[in-house]
Amino acid sequence: MSVNVRLKNNRKATVLIVTIWVTLLLAGLVIIMGRSLRVDALFAAGSLSTVKCEAAAEGAVDYCLSRISSEQESSVEYEQTPFEAMRVGDCYFWAIKPDLSDEDNLTCGLIDEAGKVNLNTASYDMLTKLPGMTSELAYSIIDWRDGDQEVSPGGAESEYYLLLDEPYSAKDDDFETVEEVLLVKGADREILFGEDTNRNGMLDENENDGTASQPPDDADGKLDPGFYNYVTVCSSQPNESAEGGELINVNDQSNNMKIFNLLKQSEGEERAYEILAGIQTQQRFDNIIDFYYTSGMTLEEFEKIGTNLTTSDDDIIKGLINVNSAPYEVLLCLPGLEESEVDDLVEYRAENPPEEGGIIWVTQVLEEDKAVEIGSFITGRSFQYSADIVAASSDGRAFTRYFVIIDTASDRGTQVIYRQALKHLGWPLDEQMLQALKNGKQLD
Repeated sequence: MSVNVRLKNNRKATVLIVTIWVTLLLAGLVIIMGRSLRVDALFAAGSLSTVKCEAAAEGAVDYCLSRISSEQESSVEYEQTPFEAMRVGDCYFWAIKPDLSDEDNLTCGLIDEAGKVNLNTASYDMLTKLPGMTSELAYSIIDWRDGDQEVSPGGAESEYYLLLDEPYSAKDDDFETVEEVLLVKGADREILFGEDTNRNGMLDENENDGTASQPPDDADGKLDPGFYNYVTVCSSQPNESAEGGELINVNDQSNNMKIFNLLKQSEGEERAYEILAGIQTQQRFDNIIDFYYTSGMTLEEFEKIGTNLTTSDDDIIKGLINVNSAPYEVLLCLPGLEESEVDDLVEYRAENPPEEGGIIWVTQVLEEDKAVEIGSFITGRSFQYSADIVAASSDGRAFTRYFVIIDTASDRGTQVIYRQALKHLGWPLDEQMLQALKNGKQLD
């Protein structure tokens, strides 16, 4: 009888153990499935946030286009347009703009491409004044874009490139992007971007720790930005008035009557004859500033008519530098200028905001010969703008980043002519901002 009891108890114990194991197995499966479902849910949420970010970025591009397309707006008004933490749906967007005078500050807004040196038109002397530029690279840039196979001193043509491990030919045509410089002899990412590998214009921790992390840097507490932020490939302007009308070419003698009528309308007939007599003492003018000095007009007189004049019949003029918006480093590239003269230009410009489109104010700062020398390289107008757009979801799960260039002088109207994805460079703003979004906080 006792044996039967023990067998019965053993069977009960076995059933209990099996039941426990089955329960544990089922519990484990539930946990695994729960985690899998949670991962799927997080992935779905992340995917949704990514889609929202992409849509917000497109909205940001449209916002930039709408602001630029407004005929009433000037470049000064662009600077006043809000581009920081703009709410769109469940996302925020920024159009970030490096503060080239303060590496600890990051501003927001559109970037004037005419405030840069154009790689397709700049002379050797202008190129060599760019931060970090070498003589070898400057000559190689010119060889890359020119149409001949004549090698400049230290430069390179197809003969050099075809001997590389991965051979290719010199382009012998215009640069299409700034990054195309990396194909040119003497160029590398360190020269182009400096320590600013994420292209936000700020000195981040990993850009100031020596060899502890990428990129390599000198840990001197200062950002080496390379020359990327100071160059462009797409600055150009139509040779027409702000209203789209025809300009008067002062180098065409048949236009003297048009000039006279313009002067007569603004200054009266007697003064118009006096000015015209001064103009006729010179057959050809290098630029509008040269014309101004020869005419004998006062600054106030010239400002009334200056934006209606030109010295060229070209339909499009490429590579002029907007002296009203260009930073110190770009102004220093203008031919013949010393650092002290650039300092004076920047100081005067800050204290006396120039008239929209005007350049004649430089004559109040520079000696006549210097003003005339830079006159062929400057403008007061801009037609291409870039935007470095960052969009983040309001939950901090996702972000995206694009660099776009917008052309207002296109035959097809204001449009995006270049787009580059920059998400791979990482989050360019304060990490605490992204973390705050992840913690459920909203941005003001």
